[in-house]
Amino acid sequence: MKALLALEDGLVLWGRSFTGAGECSGEVVFNTAMTGYQEILTDPSYKGQIVTMTYPLMGNYGVNPEDLESRGVQVEGFMVKEYHPYPSNWRSRGNLADYLQAAGKLGVEGLDTRAITKRLREVGAMRGIISTADLDPASLVRRARELPSMEGLDLVPLVTCALPYWWPEVPAAGSAPADLPALWAQKRGTKVVLYDYGVKFNIIRNLKARGLEVLVVPATTPAAMVLALSPDGIVLSNGPGDPAAVTYAVDNVRRCLGSQPMFGICLGHQLLGLALGGRTFKLKFGHRGANQPVKNKLSGRVEITSQNHGFAVDLDSIPDPAVELTHVNLNDGTLEGLRHVGLRAFSVQYHPEASPGPHDADYLFEEFLKMVEKA
Repeated sequence: MKALLALEDGLVLWGRSFTGAGECSGEVVFNTAMTGYQEILTDPSYKGQIVTMTYPLMGNYGVNPEDLESRGVQVEGFMVKEYHPYPSNWRSRGNLADYLQAAGKLGVEGLDTRAITKRLREVGAMRGIISTADLDPASLVRRARELPSMEGLDLVPLVTCALPYWWPEVPAAGSAPADLPALWAQKRGTKVVLYDYGVKFNIIRNLKARGLEVLVVPATTPAAMVLALSPDGIVLSNGPGDPAAVTYAVDNVRRCLGSQPMFGICLGHQLLGLALGGRTFKLKFGHRGANQPVKNKLSGRVEITSQNHGFAVDLDSIPDPAVELTHVNLNDGTLEGLRHVGLRAFSVQYHPEASPGPHDADYLFEEFLKMVEKA
């Protein structure tokens, strides 16, 4: 089935839908990972975006229920050069087309993904529409230009949990609200609170693997309620959209700062930077893939990291002299990590839990554990 992609700058490309009829819209971005498409599809940080994969072949190892990073597919659309309909892998429980179709998401192949990636690198991430119904190029370009910009967009309410829960006891839809203090009293041991702005499950798995009990709370949970629990640590998760638009989260982070050890990841890193008085800005085309080089300024080592973000923190805008740069991106020099020793808070812009990606940065979970134990 024919499908048409239109970007706001007027670029129009033809492809074929491998998931049937449909239409999707959002910010068009590209990801350079060679594997891990199911983890990418279910990463809540991609809410509101259409993802283009630079690696040409997708679908060859199928899908399975173990590789989910959230409760379902989060991307608005998925574009590949070539879709492989017959997966071959012992872990496969189905094919990619059926998986996307069941989620009501559009998958398109046959597009010139090199041309798309080159245009996005030259012009920047852009609004776009893919359709199998509206095949009029002029109409699609016009509609793409009418879409809301990612700047100023708060998408966290679309991906955060509705109720607090202890991982892995994710409450079913329609569950009755739980009393937070009573829920907190159910577990013993070292307990941390994780603010869910669109958390990837592997972040929680890594915390659990280090002996921490993880209470996941909705993004709008007031800081006073969290502080009343006296947790041993606070984790700020990844998530989608413009961090500057998530003002309630910035306020909660600011109120929690200094009370307990705090660890921010991706959007959580940006929210920490804002809470410390800094500013964020939109990157031209973002960092998305499993091969981003980052230098650890404290150790001098270079880490290959997994990343997915379109905004960054301006370190020079943070007025507190106690804030220290810890990691820097070697491709464009942007801030990848910071810490405030006095407030026992640190964060990174990339994904130490990877999934997909290398494990060069999983030591950060150990650092958080040591900080919690010391506190």
